[in-house]
Amino acid sequence: MRNMMRDTMKDKKFLGTRSFRVKSFGTSCGGWALLLCLICLASRAWGSDADILARWTKTNTFNERSGLQTVALKVTYYSGEYVEALVRSEAEKNLWTQDEMENYKYTLLKSLNLHDSIAFHIDLYVTGVPMYAQPFDRHLTLFVGKQRYSPSDYDKRFNFKISGQRDGMVFFPRYDPKTGKDILAGAKDIRLILNGSVSQATTAGGDVRWVWDITKDNPEALGAGKAMDRLELDRLIKRMEKLNQERQGLQTQIDAIDQELGEVQSRVDELQTR
Repeated sequence: MRNMMRDTMKDKKFLGTRSFRVKSFGTSCGGWALLLCLICLASRAWGSDADILARWTKTNTFNERSGLQTVALKVTYYSGEYVEALVRSEAEKNLWTQDEMENYKYTLLKSLNLHDSIAFHIDLYVTGVPMYAQPFDRHLTLFVGKQRYSPSDYDKRFNFKISGQRDGMVFFPRYDPKTGKDILAGAKDIRLILNGSVSQATTAGGDVRWVWDITKDNPEALGAGKAMDRLELDRLIKRMEKLNQERQGLQTQIDAIDQELGEVQSRVDELQTR
């Protein structure tokens, strides 16, 4: 009888423990399911890196009416969001370590010089009659609000005959040359205009216009990390070099003034003793 009661108690304990484990497992599964749902929703809201890269890239194809020339254009604005997505995408594709990713990010940002420039990548593919666009920078204009800006630098290979594929970077000044203010501050969009006369294929349709809504950009997406620290260090070192040069120039002026003051004082003393 006692053995039967003991066995019954064991069964109850086992069932109770099993019931608790089942409930705990169910709760745990529910928590994980909720977390996965939230991650999926967030991913859809933010978009994948591929979606982000595509969002900041514009593509067009133009054909000359008689079929003599076709020009395919792909233009990318290097927004903060685009750069960060590009870094993540390259890191995932190449299976980089954190240090390798930071090194790539540093090299990329240094080449883009986003502290002082607004960067675009232009990819051309010309078939049929070659395209002659020299000087290429005169065919491009950036509009921010009512202000227009010309390129501060660009890949000079665009100045030569283009047949087949040709790509390169185009940079615009980030700060207004007159006011010194960041031209993107408070702006809602930017418009890049390519003069229609740049090629036979685009002439009939007039100027080519691309618009980017920069209110959707997130400059803070570049975040922190070793790459950003190295860029900040580079910037500060350059600033120190510039300040030292300015100080040297001022010191030279001060020395010249001190010398002249000494000569004047000597003459004053001489005249007073007469």
